[in-house]
Amino acid sequence: MPNQAHTKAAEHHETAAKSHRAAAEQHGKNDHAKGKEHSNQAKQQSQSAHEQSEAAHTKSNQQK
Repeated sequence: MPNQAHTKAAEHHETAAKSHRAAAEQHGKNDHAKGKEHSNQAKQQSQSAHEQSEAAHTKSNQQK
């Protein structure tokens, strides 16, 4: 079970990273409106990834 929690957390981190890259690309093209949109998505996904990581860590510690 904890392995699944870590996998889910990693997936959230990967999604957040993609949004961060998309934001950087849009800002680099001077499309700041889309860049800001991607930045907001990245922030939400990063927060979700953090929550998933905390949950996975808690589950791992409970298995010990």
